[in-house]
Amino acid sequence: MAPTVLAIESSCDETAAAVVAGSTVRSSVVRSQIEIHGRFGGVVPELASRHHLGAVVPVVDEALERAGVSLSELDAIAVTEGPGLVGALLVGVQMARGLATARGLPLVGVHHMEGHLWSAFLGDSTRPARPFVPHLALLVSGGHTELVDVAGLGRYRMLGATRDDAAGEAYDKVAKLLGLGYPGGPVIDRLAAEGDPEAIAFPRAMADRDTLDFSFSGLKTAVRVHVDRHGPPDSRAALADLCASFQAAVVDVLVLKARRALRRHGRDRLHIVGGVAANAGLRRAAQQAAAAHGFQFEAVPLRYCGDNAAMIGAAAAARIEAGIATPPELHTSLALDDPRMQRP
Repeated sequence: MAPTVLAIESSCDETAAAVVAGSTVRSSVVRSQIEIHGRFGGVVPELASRHHLGAVVPVVDEALERAGVSLSELDAIAVTEGPGLVGALLVGVQMARGLATARGLPLVGVHHMEGHLWSAFLGDSTRPARPFVPHLALLVSGGHTELVDVAGLGRYRMLGATRDDAAGEAYDKVAKLLGLGYPGGPVIDRLAAEGDPEAIAFPRAMADRDTLDFSFSGLKTAVRVHVDRHGPPDSRAALADLCASFQAAVVDVLVLKARRALRRHGRDRLHIVGGVAANAGLRRAAQQAAAAHGFQFEAVPLRYCGDNAAMIGAAAAARIEAGIATPPELHTSLALDDPRMQRP
């Protein structure tokens, strides 16, 4: 029987808790801090930590109540150990450690990015859990843009990564430049649907280089130069065209590099995971590419794209079943292919 796990996630600006049985979600609670950080145009680490402190106990209580599970019915506690903001991570780790110690339960540390990899396999009352299959993962979020060959649990090979800004970070910075607020990704995505993606010829950075790495800093600069030269968009139509052109430049490169990686490494299945996986333009482009080029594409449910604890619990359950679960070791930047993450 799959282990029942209470998971806690607090790596950035969402306080989350979930109860999972293997990869089946019995409850998932996420308390966002968007309103708190929005006025600053980005996450303020000290504020994030303080609000995690006030939210973590109620969020855990709600997750247990929604699942109809008591602490005595759990098989393990899981928690995000990193990467992330150190103060924010510490809140989750200490909460999980206290619960595990008080109840005599195993405590499992989970790499945040491994959690995102497992988000594609989550099931709940609306869809069954998916069995693991080897695949290529395009992991796209505010802090990460990576291509990972996923051969199995703890068998990860980094194929490419951003050399500067992550894709989600570029979205947020462009949104701030245009006065669209934080987070910028959803707003730009909605406006892009109204605009012409060919209205402005923004660069496709590193698209013609024989590499699987990414770069989005130059694109962000190109948007700034365009605004400096032509002024801020003076109508909704002009703003939509700018957003559509920017988004097309990001999406084109992401899909191009993913297709290149699939061919080069012999995979026929692509998962796009992470917060930016919720982007409608990216999902549509990936689906079109899959149909045109003969590979399978898995779209993670929108509710599991952003930071959540269900994915942490599923990854922990997989490690428990494989006999490779380890206690958390707090870290802020451990790579997914670090030897500690690899399966013996």
